[in-house]
Amino acid sequence: MRIVINRNQIARYGINVEDVQNTIRTAIGGETAGQIFEGVKRFNIYVRFDEEFRKDINSISKLLVESPKGIQVPLIQLAEIKEVVGPRQITRERNQRFITIQCNVVGRDIGSFAEEGQKIIDGKIKLPAGYFVTWGGQFRLQQEANARLMVVVPITLFIIFIMLFSSFNSLKNSLLIFLNIPLALVGGIASLWISEQNLSVPASVGFIALFGIALLNGIVLITYLNQLRMQGLNIDDASIQGACLRVRPVLMTALTTAIALIPLLFATGTGSEVQRPLATVVAGGLLTSTVVTLLVLPALYKWFAVKTEDDES
Repeated sequence: MRIVINRNQIARYGINVEDVQNTIRTAIGGETAGQIFEGVKRFNIYVRFDEEFRKDINSISKLLVESPKGIQVPLIQLAEIKEVVGPRQITRERNQRFITIQCNVVGRDIGSFAEEGQKIIDGKIKLPAGYFVTWGGQFRLQQEANARLMVVVPITLFIIFIMLFSSFNSLKNSLLIFLNIPLALVGGIASLWISEQNLSVPASVGFIALFGIALLNGIVLITYLNQLRMQGLNIDDASIQGACLRVRPVLMTALTTAIALIPLLFATGTGSEVQRPLATVVAGGLLTSTVVTLLVLPALYKWFAVKTEDDES
């Protein structure tokens, strides 16, 4: 229902636009006229037309508006009242009108869904001049988060590499520890594939947490191998003995984290869509990271270790 006030008519009676609007708002929308108390409870007294009159144009057109001189003028003499077919509400953002179409994506990732949808729109729908389509909601948040991660993650890894190099004073040792990262990614990606989950922002955060745990396990092992080398053991003996003796510390680091993530892996309540991908990535990545730390790193240590005179002889 559209009510368009006739300014010439209200001027004849000396009535303001605000007076007409207040009367309409009170009759149709309702206004609070006071409160009623029942003990410690309080309730608003709401004044408006009964529902049968609020839905009838004839009843609304007979609504009386009082002029400054006390004359009761029917609304039909002050405004044009008619039913029209159109949007229930007009919303704007940045001074532009927009309409929102909502949907829930099930069984696939949001990124590919939005990409396929945009291709269909571009190929089959020709929008008039001045019209355009934008994707919002979780997809927009995901794109913004991914853009930030593309900057934050490389900077973080670079800082970690600098700290490793300053700690070990060896480029080879630092690179060997960094090998844990790509090999740990295999477990995280495989766990998402097995659990039929998609790469999301929580899963990306889980990969970042996985990087830290994988690097920590690598530091624990390589530090101990270097200590054995300083005690006089050759590279082969240090690699075998160090891998055997560091099984317990590495497993403790991985198992404590994995056990703590079990409630998140089987979460089904509110927030589980955020908790489960993160826990799945970390738990799956810990499996491959632990194997890499205990088996692959000791095997590669001879090519990355700093050679001594005893090794060369």
